[in-house]
Order: sequence, then C-alpha cells, then structure tokens
Amino acid sequence: MKDRAPLNRTITLNKKDIGLLKEKLVKINEPVNVKTITDKIINGDIFKVLDLLPDNFIDLLFIDPPYNIDKKFNLAHFKEMKLHDYESWIDSWLGKLVRMLKPDASIYICGDWNSSSAIFNAAIKHFNIRNRITWEREKGRGAKTNWKNCAEDIWYCTKSDKFTFNVDDVKVKRRVLAPYKTESGKPKDWITDGDENFRVTHPSNIWTDITIPFWSMPENTDHPTQKPEKLLAKIILASSNPGDFVFDPFLGSGTTAVAAKKLGRKYSGIEIDELFCCLAQKRLDAAETDKSIQGYHDGVFWERNSLREQKKI
Repeated sequence: MKDRAPLNRTITLNKKDIGLLKEKLVKINEPVNVKTITDKIINGDIFKVLDLLPDNFIDLLFIDPPYNIDKKFNLAHFKEMKLHDYESWIDSWLGKLVRMLKPDASIYICGDWNSSSAIFNAAIKHFNIRNRITWEREKGRGAKTNWKNCAEDIWYCTKSDKFTFNVDDVKVKRRVLAPYKTESGKPKDWITDGDENFRVTHPSNIWTDITIPFWSMPENTDHPTQKPEKLLAKIILASSNPGDFVFDPFLGSGTTAVAAKKLGRKYSGIEIDELFCCLAQKRLDAAETDKSIQGYHDGVFWERNSLREQKKI
C-alpha cells in the first residue's frame, strides 16, 4: 500500500475490499443473455469473452484499448508492435464486436497520434466514420527532443446512417473575456453568472475542457491510463439516451461504467485484471449515492478551471 498525503483522495483497495468486491464480478465460461451482464463488470480475457456475449444489445460502444506503446497495466504488459500488426490486432477483436451492436449504435475508439491511423484503417472496414475528436490531455513534463505530447484522438463512428446525437445535451459553457453588447446595452449572446460572463456554445471536435484525474480528485485511481468521467459523460450524453446500453471491452478502472450509471444508462464491460475490476466496482458502489461529475453542472459542461467547474473538484 502506498503512503498517501493527507489530502490525497485517490481511490484505494485493501484486502477486505478486494474480498468483498470481487464477489460482485461476473466470470463467463458459456454463452450468456443480456440480463446476465447488465450493470455488471466481466472479469475476463476479451478474446475468450466476446464470442460468449449476445447479439444486438449495444447502443453505445466505447473502446479505450492499449495504445501501441510499451505499457504495464498492473500484472499485464502491452508491447509495442509494427503499425500494420497493431492494426491487425485491433481488427481481431473489433470485428467480433460488430454483431453485438444495434443497427443505430454509435462507436468511439480512443488512440494517440501514433496509433490513430491504424485505428482509422480498422474502423472504416466496419463502420461509418463521422469525425475525429482531439482532446487536450494536459499532463506530464514534456520532452527535450520533441513537441510535448498532450493530445489524444477519439474516432467517432456509427454502424449506419441512423444514430443518436443529442447536441443540446453536450453544450459547453465558455467564459467571455471581451463581452460585446448591443446598442441598447444588452449582452450579445452571453450571460452573467456570478462574477463571470459566459456563452453557451455548440460542441466541437476539439476538447480543451477536460481535466485529467489527479491525486486531489475523488475519481482518481492508480490506473495508468484512466479516462476522466467528464470525457465519458460528453460521449454518453451525446450518443445515447436514458436506459440505453453502454459497453466497454477494455474497462480498466471503470470510468465508462461509472459515468453510464450516473447518467441513467445500463452498462457492462470487460477487464482482465481483477484489481482494476475491484477498483471499478468500488467506484460503482460509490455512484449509488454520489451522481456528481466534475465539470458537468446545470446541464452543461463548464470550461476547465472556471469558478463553477472548480467547485466540484
């Protein structure tokens, strides 16, 4: 167990936690129906589990696979491949997921600059690619011989030309630094909220309002590539409706499931590491009473580091 600073809010597990939480996990050795996996975490190997899952049950598929770099995930270790081999690896499990999607399903696949082209090549074989989201991942100290890598991509796809996109649910509240008024002295497309001026705008494919989980945030874990709840909330609100089924085949520390639960969606996901499964389950248990999502309040996403956004950290 790591020694934590007094104000460190990172979610941790002890032996008692693990013993209790792992009893809530699902292990699959034979074909199952949707009810068996609804609102459950599947502890298993994606290559062994996918063939046992039902057809046509996923409304929103979020995929955050290991990027094509050498990376240790607790007991597992992903090794960098040649790019065409990484593309083949993606296709080996992505193709298996297609039959599980409803006809109007949406798909989001994460990657970095080096793996993004391989993801595109694999995804276009199966889906309609609609956009590439680039989000600012502002963390780390930088590099001496290259540009600091502080952005990641998410390929937005749909299974068909019929799909859900709730644009009014994912508007962004941005500060207005030079508020413009009409001749009559009224605000022009902005409002005053407390001590700051804001404009509510439509979402773009460039996201600069995401805060990476860190030690003082209550959603933080020791997972090395944890995605923020705010990022998942944007995707879930845009591309699903209440009661829809959200699925994540590389669940990690559970952010997709937690955000789905907080937003009234059904969920499930696969994670091979039991420790990460238990972390995810602990977060899900906490979501029974705490539905807050840092940076999302009053039905809009607040700009990073704005006063209202900071109040929930």
